[in-house]
Amino acid sequence: MLDIDTQQQNKLSGTPLELERKFKTHCVDLASEAVGGETLSCSDDFFAGMENLIKPGRGIFIDDKFTDRGKWMDGWESRRSYGRDDGREFDWCIIRLGIKGVIRGLDIDTNYFRGNAPESVSVEACVSEVEPGADTVWHTVLQRISVEAHSQNIFSISNDTAWTHIRFNMFPDGGVARIRVYGEADVNWEHFIGGELIDLAYIKNGAKALLVSDMFFSDKNNLIMPGRGKNMGDGWETKRRRDLGPDWSIVKLASRGSIEKVIIDTCHFKGNFPDTFNLEGMVTDSDDFSNGQQEEQWQPIIARTKLYAHREHLFINEILADEEQTYTHVRLNIFPDGGISRMRVFGKRKV
Repeated sequence: MLDIDTQQQNKLSGTPLELERKFKTHCVDLASEAVGGETLSCSDDFFAGMENLIKPGRGIFIDDKFTDRGKWMDGWESRRSYGRDDGREFDWCIIRLGIKGVIRGLDIDTNYFRGNAPESVSVEACVSEVEPGADTVWHTVLQRISVEAHSQNIFSISNDTAWTHIRFNMFPDGGVARIRVYGEADVNWEHFIGGELIDLAYIKNGAKALLVSDMFFSDKNNLIMPGRGKNMGDGWETKRRRDLGPDWSIVKLASRGSIEKVIIDTCHFKGNFPDTFNLEGMVTDSDDFSNGQQEEQWQPIIARTKLYAHREHLFINEILADEEQTYTHVRLNIFPDGGISRMRVFGKRKV
């Protein structure tokens, strides 16, 4: 059993919006299906499937939607526990994290589960190269604690172990809309070949989208997600500006490194792609860019350049820096506004 600081497991002070902003700024959702998270098994999902736990959004409610098993719910919901005959005292779901990492926070979201939320929950974790089984050793990362119905229940976790799977337990039964496992990627750099160009702006390699000027239509993290965007909502898109702009996104690279190839992908953005863009970089130990801090440190990487609709734009010769110059952060500026599906920043890691 891990030595858990129970004080750190209490809900943090502040509103759910403030707590969510803290974790979304400094962490990534390690369990999200968008980064490869997968629900492997559960004790029971009679009313609503376990796979809903790691889908995007907070879950929705459709008043008159029913299935042949009862009310349709956008989450994971088990049957009532008084009918059990196996002696089980709680329901559980095992989730394989899409990114192995250190867990910093948990959001147990019971959105729209008003009369059917669990009384309490706990979370365990393990490190396993295979699917967990009967012999798996689970370690408690969130001790059993009460949760509220139809609300975000957000907890801070104090532990520095990098995990591959979690087991989410709810007592005695009920429904949860979503679980967010906020943390930091644990990257094994030995899996890369010496001299290999690495996408340093890739979320699964440890990159983080820290701060954006606007994300009215879609989330800032979409810019560094796996694959090409599946539709226009699967990118970073700002609202329409009525000035010259730019809108911008600051990304902390997975590691300090050179920048030798860049891809800006406007996939699905046909009538709302930016007219032009530029890319800047810097080396800094601070992730605080509020109030214009560190503004003078930005250095040009790619000069202002025309973009086109629904296209991957490749830049190699246009990169102003040489291969010996390194960066820890980049800022993508788009003029005046619009949407970018993905940004890839390839370079060599320098330690």
